[in-house]
Amino acid sequence: MSNQAHIRVLNVDDHPLLNEGIAALIKNQPDMQLVAQASSGRGALEKFRAHRPDVTLMDLRLPDMSGIDTMIAIRAEFREARIIMLTTFEGDVEIQRALAAGAQGYVLKSMPPKELVAVVRQVYAGKKRIPSEVAARLAEHLGEEDLTPRELEVLQLAADGKRNRDIGEKLFISEETVKVHIKHIMEKLGASDRTQAVAIAVRRGIIQLGTGQSAQWNPIPRTFDVWIWCWRFPGLSFGRARWSRS
Repeated sequence: MSNQAHIRVLNVDDHPLLNEGIAALIKNQPDMQLVAQASSGRGALEKFRAHRPDVTLMDLRLPDMSGIDTMIAIRAEFREARIIMLTTFEGDVEIQRALAAGAQGYVLKSMPPKELVAVVRQVYAGKKRIPSEVAARLAEHLGEEDLTPRELEVLQLAADGKRNRDIGEKLFISEETVKVHIKHIMEKLGASDRTQAVAIAVRRGIIQLGTGQSAQWNPIPRTFDVWIWCWRFPGLSFGRARWSRS
């Protein structure tokens, strides 16, 4: 048994297959130790308090609160916490928010396992790690004007299927004012109509469908797809599978 210090890892994800895959991946690294796993935001905070891991892998989508909110809660108590956001979601708005909240890394679940463990080592060493494809997604929208809080409200209601009149009644503004907001939203997002504006906003993580909230409130989507990595170890293999959760 080596006397080399192990990187103590906490994994937070509510998908059992993915948890098993990450557990196997970490346990097969000679310099790493999986100290705990959690499947919810509150569980993650409890596990962190109990184990004080060196590095935490945090899913962006959890059943009780978002991964970003969970990270904020952990870092409010443990300022030195090193947290890597691990997700299938590539929206630049969510990436920006995660990094601004203190994430040391933001990696995609499509990343090869050997690259993921390399990120864990880099973050443990005090470095930040953002893969090139994530950085490119951020750079794509640099310098663009953000939507205002009111425009976010209008856009989310439009995404929920509300008509201009309904949006106006909900927000206590006139229908004409709603139309002005829609026009500005389309201009800022480079959309030709409101349907395209909604599609762009969902793709970028600005809003989420079916939640009644925009990304600034960190909603948890009702339905999303997860692609499970394919990992192969001696005596263990995980096939690539698609899982839709409601």
